[in-house]
Amino acid sequence: MTFAVARQTAPMLVIAHRGASVDAPENTIESFRLADAQGADGVELDVRLSRSGELLVRHDPLAADGADSASVPTLAAALDACGSEMLVNVEIKNLASNGGFDASMSIARATLDELGRRGTTESGRWLISSFSWATIGACRAYAADIATGFLCMTFDEARIERIAAAGHAAIHPWERVVTAPLVERCHAAGLLVNVWTSNDPDRLVELADLGVDGVCTDVPAIARLALGRGTVAPADRPHSW
Repeated sequence: MTFAVARQTAPMLVIAHRGASVDAPENTIESFRLADAQGADGVELDVRLSRSGELLVRHDPLAADGADSASVPTLAAALDACGSEMLVNVEIKNLASNGGFDASMSIARATLDELGRRGTTESGRWLISSFSWATIGACRAYAADIATGFLCMTFDEARIERIAAAGHAAIHPWERVVTAPLVERCHAAGLLVNVWTSNDPDRLVELADLGVDGVCTDVPAIARLALGRGTVAPADRPHSW
């Protein structure tokens, strides 16, 4: 399924934010497996590059001496925990203000290489996002078959045009700034709108009514109930962004 078809035919995707992170510790194997068990359409996870060159799944910066790395799952292990059907949004942490900026973009190449090792037939399951414009640009240049999205607090007409012109597939804004006209403008530009992070049932319904394509939530089971989706068999889940 292509992005355009997913937008036209699928309900708003429930994306488990760092896994089912209210019911299990965030960014852990347990939280990813639980998200799958709860029927999430996808998972959002964070990736950082350790001093040893490993890709580790963690939101906060790693300790400079690497002392905490042993307790953090690798990206490979996290992807394995997400099974063979859930969509996976990999957020690359690569900002100077949040743990350091890798100007060489080795973190981008290593992440895409890990996804690529899983085969070309899986490429529709992956979405790379970042608050770093340079990072998602490097991802597009290195592996154009993997979709990319730009994370932002706010967005306007100029930002929508810039993201679309760069060939990215999605914009990922803070859910509180989303309006129906902005969603419509993104769709007209060919962009998916995946928002972060909403746990309130009433707001989840509002976001779906606004035409949002995907929502990151810490409570995927509650989100599914709020959206009236109940429990679905794995075969009924969408297979690409």
